[in-house]
Amino acid sequence: MTPDQYFPLLTTPAGTIRHAEAVPLTQLAAQFGTPTYVYSKAALVAAYQAYASALAGKRATIHYAMKTNSNLSLLRLFGELGAGFDIVSGGELQRVIAAGCKTDKVVFSGVGKTADEMRLALQHGIKCFNLESVSELDRLNAVAASMGKIAPISVRVNPDVDAKTHPYISTGLKENKFGVAFEDALPLYRKAAALPNIQVIGIDCHIGSQLTEISPYLDALDKVLDLVAALRAENIVLHHLDLGGGLGIRYQDETPPAASELISAILQRLEVRGFGDLELAFEPGRSLVGNAGILLTKVEYLKHNSAKNFAVVDAAMNDLMRPAMYEAFHDMVAVQPRNGGSSGSAGNPQSYDIVGPVCESGDWLGRNREFDLAEGDLIAILSAGAYGMTMASNYNTRGRAAEVLVDGEQVTLIRRRETVEDLLRAEQEI
Repeated sequence: MTPDQYFPLLTTPAGTIRHAEAVPLTQLAAQFGTPTYVYSKAALVAAYQAYASALAGKRATIHYAMKTNSNLSLLRLFGELGAGFDIVSGGELQRVIAAGCKTDKVVFSGVGKTADEMRLALQHGIKCFNLESVSELDRLNAVAASMGKIAPISVRVNPDVDAKTHPYISTGLKENKFGVAFEDALPLYRKAAALPNIQVIGIDCHIGSQLTEISPYLDALDKVLDLVAALRAENIVLHHLDLGGGLGIRYQDETPPAASELISAILQRLEVRGFGDLELAFEPGRSLVGNAGILLTKVEYLKHNSAKNFAVVDAAMNDLMRPAMYEAFHDMVAVQPRNGGSSGSAGNPQSYDIVGPVCESGDWLGRNREFDLAEGDLIAILSAGAYGMTMASNYNTRGRAAEVLVDGEQVTLIRRRETVEDLLRAEQEI
């Protein structure tokens, strides 16, 4: 199978992607319409196994950060592979339950957990709450006491380390809302250890997303291990060290380290520092699903003026929010290039802004892309498996896209396209 027929990791150079595994994209567009998210099962499995293989034989757990893509079919797949889950809401916990996955492998992150969400998590016996404030600790202790339960906790420590990523997805600096300041963590642990309905079991650190270097991880790890040593000196013993996720993927020309490189460096640092006995936990998200998905879209109109050429496609910012929100780059390729060209370059290429039909100037998916296009052409927007559907909205009363999972020659519709009737159903007449 040639690279343009198979995109398990989407490392194919800029060019054509005509197939999702063994299925032509033209067939998927005809069967399911556009825009449609298309995921490769082989890519998902390969990405997960990269972590699992690097951690084989170690005391370690993998918790999929499901905010990246929470489709029930993907959750079931990762659950079958052995993953637990990193959640940030009660709704995400209910998705884990609906997918039939184990709740005792769930870690609950997030700065704003409500009392109801805490009760739900305690009822289902999750592995750990990753606490992010003193107030949250007090609330969790009270909720657990009211239920006659003991809440297992770790503290998410903010190490004030620059992750060298986009400021909107950086989480480990003092000015970020996440975690407990490093200097406040030890007093918080002391308080937690003394509370009757709290059990201290771990420590947590997550410094951001789309990291492409190992050094920020190791800088954060060193600070966290300093705190672990201080806790041990006070007989506060931790069972696990949760290093979060955030490993980057290739969108354009990034060269992030492989999961095995990152894990090897972390394991080596733990041994050097004398903490090889700690159980490890990781919370990968984007690196498991990002390169496993594309967004398939169709050109509706070609529009030209003296300053710009626009390709108006049927996908929009409500389908893929990342470009509008972060000015994020997603590579794009023609599904049916002309004159043998890989991405339209051999025909009559022009520079296009790829834009959607939503009534906002910010509704663009790519700028200054070279294509030879005609109305009705299909474009594959790459690396769209993470933060695509989970961030989608119904702006302009647009139904969210369909989602399909491809496994070799087999195609499964894992989320049908929303209709206007779906959107109106929840609204009551006055």
